[in-house]
Amino acid sequence: MSDMIQDFMEQLMKPETYPNKADMVELIQTHISWVFLVGNRVYKIKKPVNFGFLDFTTVEKRHFYCLEELRLNRRLCPEIYLDCYSIGLGDGRILFNAQGKAIDWAVVMKRMPEEGMMQRLITMEEMDNQKIDVITRKLAPFYEEADAGPEVARYGNLDVIIQNTEENFEQTRDYVGKLIGHDAYDKICDFTRTFVRKHEGLFLARVRQGWIKDGHGDLYSANICFDLPEKDVYIFDCIEFNDRFRCGDVASDVAFLAMDLDFNGLLVLSKYFLNNFSDKMHDPGLLELSRFYMCYRAYVRGKIGCFTWSDEAANEETRNKAKEQAEDYFKLALWYAGGLKPGDIYCFFGLSGTGKSTLAESFAQRHGLPVFNSDRIRKEMVAQVPATERHLEPYGRGIYGRQFTRKTYSALLRSAAKKIVTGRAVVLDATYIDDA
Repeated sequence: MSDMIQDFMEQLMKPETYPNKADMVELIQTHISWVFLVGNRVYKIKKPVNFGFLDFTTVEKRHFYCLEELRLNRRLCPEIYLDCYSIGLGDGRILFNAQGKAIDWAVVMKRMPEEGMMQRLITMEEMDNQKIDVITRKLAPFYEEADAGPEVARYGNLDVIIQNTEENFEQTRDYVGKLIGHDAYDKICDFTRTFVRKHEGLFLARVRQGWIKDGHGDLYSANICFDLPEKDVYIFDCIEFNDRFRCGDVASDVAFLAMDLDFNGLLVLSKYFLNNFSDKMHDPGLLELSRFYMCYRAYVRGKIGCFTWSDEAANEETRNKAKEQAEDYFKLALWYAGGLKPGDIYCFFGLSGTGKSTLAESFAQRHGLPVFNSDRIRKEMVAQVPATERHLEPYGRGIYGRQFTRKTYSALLRSAAKKIVTGRAVVLDATYIDDA
């Protein structure tokens, strides 16, 4: 990091730098942005990077794409995207919306409620059909009204679809043998190319039928927040930097969220979402394309993980997490491509004190398998307390009550599903005392 950027970042981490009052500043980094959480506001600044598919290397380009980010995201959540502020210097200090030449620009957003973030709700086992219905009700009119003119429709042509998929394969070639195996890479390439060739008529029909839209482009749980209780949902952070990634078949956008639900172990919700959305839009063709686009989307996420893993500026923890996620996304893509069988679930169950946990642990160690124990999950994932913490509560009360128990078994199932879709077997250990 250059001295100038280092100084820039140090000032942006001070609450007094910003026009709104706050006690602290939190920083979230992506491979293309710095996102500063400041009280009830969010300031998003684009990094001066060029990845080929995006170019933020000049102040003028960053200003243009900040304005595009405002325009495009206000289609789905106008109440969140507030303004675009210039960043200037005065007496050696960073100033927002000051007179004079801008050294950079920031998108200013209303801060959304942390408790409503979809990724948090997934972790807390609170995603359900009702919340999926809220998403569907938000998206359906958005796609019905989205631009589908000739300039947009061309992104549904075969040459563009092939450009998108082949670009992925070319950009990940250096990671083959490192984050994705040679056989997996070949299988996904073969599945993708064969599908396009065999379904040329279907892709062309989608263009004629008007299913190519100026959509979102990055539709997954990290970009969704609920205004609880389920009154509304904010779907934010669409792709503004490359029309080719945002414009395309509605099936591609929807497949991204379905893939993300699968990745998080919510296979039943994923299927529910696809079927309900298809029915809502009167679009049975969407289901015919879903597996192809889910494979494509999983591969894109794997590619992004590769980029983060190879970023020397990222810390070791970030790089290790990116590597693990990239490997899992590539395995999920391989599963969609038909090159990976789902792993087995070994379930040990019985009354408390019968020795099932001892047997489960022994079996898991012998076969090198991960084991998920209901007691640990109940405390760590659901109640969010240490697994060693003792809870002497009456049966059916406290963390052993019906709601906690439902979430515990949901977490067990989701933990297993996340493993088996990447081809790995898993051991589950719980009483499973009744049919529910």
